[in-house]
Amino acid sequence: MEDGQPEAKRLAARLDELERRVETIEARLQLRTERSTAPSTGRQLPDSERFWALAGLRERIGDGSAVLFTGSVSLPGDRVYVWQQGADAGQLLEADWEAAADVLAALGHPVRLKLARAVLRGAGTTTELAALAGLGTTGQLYHHLRQLVAAGWLTSAGRGRYEVPAVRVIPLLVVLCAAGGWSPPAGAHST
Repeated sequence: MEDGQPEAKRLAARLDELERRVETIEARLQLRTERSTAPSTGRQLPDSERFWALAGLRERIGDGSAVLFTGSVSLPGDRVYVWQQGADAGQLLEADWEAAADVLAALGHPVRLKLARAVLRGAGTTTELAALAGLGTTGQLYHHLRQLVAAGWLTSAGRGRYEVPAVRVIPLLVVLCAAGGWSPPAGAHST
């Protein structure tokens, strides 16, 4: 029986891993169910309520195909941004996606993401940004800032101060949300 012990241990470990995975899936399903029901009654919400933004988009486009992102964000310094942007899906599929490569690539570095987040949180001067951990040299800091400015994610507000342009605040957060793998907030749904 000693020969069977390593196989039994391997099977037990595999069973443990499968049980953990099933628990994770069940937890996600439970969360999805909780998010798609009305809090006060526990009843399943109709699609028109669960997908209220989508319902509005469909009203406007009829049988068309479109995408929409929207947001309302309050940031430090009493900065409030509201934004809504939609696009015809057919036109998006036909557009030159290569034009977006540099804009998206500018966010493809951990230091640049750290800088963009710091600026959104209110740190806007090069002195404040240089104090962030893990940025490297001053030359590297300016290199990353130039990349973000060139892509339009930051603008130079003069005197070594940077800000995220108002028209980029919500799109930046949408890109991060789409790329980050975060769980959607309550009220966000997909089918």
